[in-house]
Amino acid sequence: MDIEDLQTFVEVADAGGVSAAARRLGLSKSIVSRRLIRLEADIGVQLVARTTRGAALTEAGALFRDYAARACLEIDTARETIVPDGDLRGRLRIAMPLTFGPTHFTPMLAEMSRRHPQLHIHASYSDRFVDLVAEGFDCAIRVGTLRDSSLVARRVGPIRGTLVASPDYIKAHGSPEAPGDLLSHQVLMQGTETWRFMDGDDIVTIQPRGQFKADNGTALAVAAVAGLGIAQLPDCIIHEHVASGALVPVMPRYPLPPSGAYVVRPPGQHPERKIRVLTELLVELLDQDPRFRELNR
Repeated sequence: MDIEDLQTFVEVADAGGVSAAARRLGLSKSIVSRRLIRLEADIGVQLVARTTRGAALTEAGALFRDYAARACLEIDTARETIVPDGDLRGRLRIAMPLTFGPTHFTPMLAEMSRRHPQLHIHASYSDRFVDLVAEGFDCAIRVGTLRDSSLVARRVGPIRGTLVASPDYIKAHGSPEAPGDLLSHQVLMQGTETWRFMDGDDIVTIQPRGQFKADNGTALAVAAVAGLGIAQLPDCIIHEHVASGALVPVMPRYPLPPSGAYVVRPPGQHPERKIRVLTELLVELLDQDPRFRELNR
């Protein structure tokens, strides 16, 4: 019985079908189907019922799924125990933000791939909130303030933000002096979020209203440069705009609370070695990256 066949079956079971599993694995549907057929032949039982609408687990397949998943985990753990310092193998499926994942974190994934050429890294970029368990991710990189959840999080670096606007916007509308003043300004937002500011040791919160909204921080930075309003953005994506004068800090007496970049993973007693290696690499490289320090106070 081939371990790849077992792993493929688990992906089909968790993804809800051959097509979705193929996308997760980065394989063609024909390869996934061949692996399923081979596994069913090995054990002599049909695990997946194929229909014109897709595929569904048979009763035997539903029972077999948990055993197969445990077997895959045990084999991965055994490999790590035998060769704890060797090259990473297998697949690492990771979700990360679209806002600056491709420009800021992808070079770090590339370095991990260079150090571990036997590891297959599958990265997915989106600013939406990804359900790691339901969508089959090993881990995610998340920035900002984490939501309460059952996920396990490890902070890998600081993320600081700044309230900014274009000189043209400030010339036309003035500059707010205190958080409450933002209620009379145009603000650029991702949704209906609450904005938080430091007033000494206290936290001041407001709920501004924005005419222009976008689910991507880079888009909000472009809108701020165009003079559409005031934006609250991570320093690491606006540092070039601030250095050029296209954006200027606003309301410096009330800085944004510091936040962080995190690796989050599904709950479990021990993280897989590939996640531990990724985490330590991000700690190392984020500390060296000037984009994450340039505007820090």
